[in-house]
Amino acid sequence: MSSQPVSIGFVMDPIESIKPYKDSTFAMMLEAQRRGWDVHYIQQSDIFTEAGIVYCHSQTVSLQDNNDHWFDVTGEQTQPMSAIDCVIMRKDPPFDMEYIYSTYMLELAEQQGCLVLNRPSSIRSANEKFFTTWFHEFAPETLVTRDMQRIKAFHDKHERIVVKPLDGMGGSMIFQIQAGDQNRNVILETITHQGTVTAMAQRFLPEFKDGDKRILLVDGVPFDYALARIPAKGEGRANLAAGATSKGVPLTDRDREICAAVGPSLKEMGLTFVGLDVIGDYMTEINVTSPTCIRELDTIYSANIAGLLMDAVEKKLEQAA
Repeated sequence: MSSQPVSIGFVMDPIESIKPYKDSTFAMMLEAQRRGWDVHYIQQSDIFTEAGIVYCHSQTVSLQDNNDHWFDVTGEQTQPMSAIDCVIMRKDPPFDMEYIYSTYMLELAEQQGCLVLNRPSSIRSANEKFFTTWFHEFAPETLVTRDMQRIKAFHDKHERIVVKPLDGMGGSMIFQIQAGDQNRNVILETITHQGTVTAMAQRFLPEFKDGDKRILLVDGVPFDYALARIPAKGEGRANLAAGATSKGVPLTDRDREICAAVGPSLKEMGLTFVGLDVIGDYMTEINVTSPTCIRELDTIYSANIAGLLMDAVEKKLEQAA
């Protein structure tokens, strides 16, 4: 690599709206700044293509780990995205057509010499719910369909199931259906939009009460500890956004078995930073768009997970040089 500082861009939600103390993207930005890199803040709307070249309007920022005042804009520029060494796509879902259009442009920027993480084509391919079916032996019994009768039969077989949309996040629109649940029909009508939208059903895992673990992997290698998110009393979801509490736990032998099975495929696909969700012995989701929990795990274990990611960025840039 040249003696010039690395330039790194982050495509993300509005920086003024984040919660710095818990924002994983902010942790990455702080680590890049600590290394003396030029940090660029980019919104989805700042990316455009003209005459076959992908450009972005970015703002360089100076960051402070301060919950009251965490950034200052130090400059702005419009330039080919390939002028930035690495761009990390951290825009939160919804994974809608605008998101897909962004991955088209980021994929073209990748072809024009910009390192883009996670790889745009793989983000498109790896739906965070459906991707678990690629590793079905490590997932609970799962059905993906928009046929309500098939889901009813699946429910009759397993007696207690969870149904969720394929494009949700933060626990949104996740339903438990128990045996004899009189709300079954209306739940299935809602989740499938009267049988017109594909959804996922999974066997309910009673280990849920002990926590839904988030395991973070960098280039296919897991951090040694997970964040167990414990559902609030009376709550059917273990998402922090839904009021769950959290605690750090060491990875189990089963967790490591899952990571060893999934990790090489993630690395090959260019999915450099990934969050696996594990309940008991089963993987329920593979989060590839904007996995969280860096700051929580860093605080508990005095770790620097963003540092592991930036080490991987440096290695990839050196390999590309």
